[in-house]
Amino acid sequence: MSNDTITITGLVATTPRLITTGEGLTISSFRLASTQRRFDKDTEKWVDGETNWFTVTSFRQLATNVGRSVNKGERVVVTGVLRIREWDNGEKVGTSVEVEADAIGHDLMWGASIFSRNHPQEQADAEVQPA
Repeated sequence: MSNDTITITGLVATTPRLITTGEGLTISSFRLASTQRRFDKDTEKWVDGETNWFTVTSFRQLATNVGRSVNKGERVVVTGVLRIREWDNGEKVGTSVEVEADAIGHDLMWGASIFSRNHPQEQADAEVQPA
């Protein structure tokens, strides 16, 4: 397991899922597709490389804000802790690559965004809850 901090830009590939646990913890998650691009000097065109797929998860106020702000098809920037896990369900074996997000925002290279602050009580609740 890795505890590396990573920043990724990419396309939100699934509609963000927002749940609240029985204990009151808000969690959001979505799949992020990140494709590297490079300029091919021979063809003088931009070409796509391979696409990396990540599951992005966030908690508490960040999760609530993701539910309000992030939609499938939008380009975002995600910073968080990288988690790589091996799995085996008896039939298949694989690796999941996840990011536990510390910050998520729209990638302004691709469009404009309008920021709206949380209400003071929402912000106070977010600051009081343990990480």
